[in-house]
Amino acid sequence: MNKLIVTFLALMATVAGVALAADAKNGVDVFNKSCKMCHGEGGATPNAQVSKMFGVPIPLLNSAEIQAKSDADIRKAITDGKGKMPAAKNVTGGAVDDVIAYLRTLKK
Repeated sequence: MNKLIVTFLALMATVAGVALAADAKNGVDVFNKSCKMCHGEGGATPNAQVSKMFGVPIPLLNSAEIQAKSDADIRKAITDGKGKMPAAKNVTGGAVDDVIAYLRTLKK
């Protein structure tokens, strides 16, 4: 029983540490350099020309649909790409978590 409690507390500390490590302020900078050109200011004004060029709508990042996605789903979209969106190869490591933290601040 004690091992179970210790394991649970260690897991919770790890999860809390990861969550606290993400920096939404840094995420704004990364987003503006790597994502804004397509997703627009604050992820709310997608670039119509890019959308037309790829022939698909660019989602509003503050929408309920996007905000309902798990951090793992968003991380996968950033690192691997999704549909016609290419992977953001220059967003790696902690910067991915920072972008996710920033995207969570956009929630309506």
